[in-house]
Amino acid sequence: MVRQVADQGSVFFKRNSRQLIIVATGVGLAIAGAKGYNSWQQGQQSQASLPVVNTPQTRTVTALGKLEPKGKVIKLSAPSSSGQGNRVEQLLVKEGDRVKAGQVIAILDNRDRLKAAYQEAEEAVKVALVNLAKVREGAKVGEIEAQRAEIARIQAQTAGDEREQQQTVARLEAQWQGEKSAQQATINRLTAELKNAQVEWQRYQQLYSEGAISQSLYDSKRLSVDTITQQLNEAQANLQRIDRTGRKQISEAKTALSRINATGSKQVSAATATLDKIAEVRPIDVEAAKVEVSRALAAAKQAKANLDQAYVRSPQDGVIFDIYTRAGEVVSNDGIVEIGQTNQMYAVVEVYQSDVSKVSPGQKVEISSSSLPSKLQGTVDWVGWKVQRQNIINTDPSENIDSRVVEVQVQLDEPSSEKAAKFTNLQIKAVINVD
Repeated sequence: MVRQVADQGSVFFKRNSRQLIIVATGVGLAIAGAKGYNSWQQGQQSQASLPVVNTPQTRTVTALGKLEPKGKVIKLSAPSSSGQGNRVEQLLVKEGDRVKAGQVIAILDNRDRLKAAYQEAEEAVKVALVNLAKVREGAKVGEIEAQRAEIARIQAQTAGDEREQQQTVARLEAQWQGEKSAQQATINRLTAELKNAQVEWQRYQQLYSEGAISQSLYDSKRLSVDTITQQLNEAQANLQRIDRTGRKQISEAKTALSRINATGSKQVSAATATLDKIAEVRPIDVEAAKVEVSRALAAAKQAKANLDQAYVRSPQDGVIFDIYTRAGEVVSNDGIVEIGQTNQMYAVVEVYQSDVSKVSPGQKVEISSSSLPSKLQGTVDWVGWKVQRQNIINTDPSENIDSRVVEVQVQLDEPSSEKAAKFTNLQIKAVINVD
């Protein structure tokens, strides 16, 4: 009986314990859920109470470019009408010099010849004026004197042509003698070298016969003798060619000189015959004299223009950046000097075609480069009208090197121009504020 009661109590106790555990678990979950809900509501309220901050974003366009002076860089050369192959006789500037518009930069070697031609043209004008005055007088003596002046002009022109051709002959003879002397010196040097090589080869030949040296060393000495012998033969052949060519050129120049003399004599004879046939002055003779004056004035004007071209002048104020041709040199394909107006510097920027619609004149620009002491400031001055291939490339290999860009010119302010004056063509990065 007692055991039965005990068993029943044990069963009752087990059932009540399981129920208590289930009830306690449910109560705990409910309490945790309530606390979590309260925490979530508090977080939502705190977030709702925070103010919303709008961060302003600056809109810019970034592009590569380079520094240039106002009006770009000018390569100043000799006038094309003054002929090819002109040499610079005097160079009057050096790199870094500041020049003014119209200042003489260089003098070409044809100045003296053109100056003489101008003086001759001025004399021809005087002769034509004297001839006109005498024709108008209506006196036969005036016509005779004018014709005599014409003869004197022809004689003076012939004499000038003869002097110029004689100078050509003298120059060719001097050039011929100089080239011959230089080639003869080369022959003498090679002859001495050959003599030394032959002595050296004979000595090595004796050593080779005695077995003191190798076959290759012996052959090298023999080859040296053969090589110098061949060079000596070529030098002697060149000397003969120089001699033939020089004689031919001098002969042709002397023939031209004889032709000038003959032509001048013929013209003088014709003018002398005309002098003998002069008759009474007619109105048509006066008109002819006027035409002669006009022609002489035109020739003098042309001679003056040609003389002015012997003086190479700067077309603008600026600074000499570089010198391509110095005194004594033929004017190179790059010209004589390079000039730029550094008092006002610009940044030529290549803006991507996708960004150019955001750029307009008046926008502020910040320019930077590792070579500049500080950042430069400028303003967009002009936006190009043409889309072209990118010329300024970034060193980053991942960048597109075939982009399409539009050129934008940025005018630097005065302090920035002073800083950039010595950095023409420097690659820079420009940040354009498009707000």
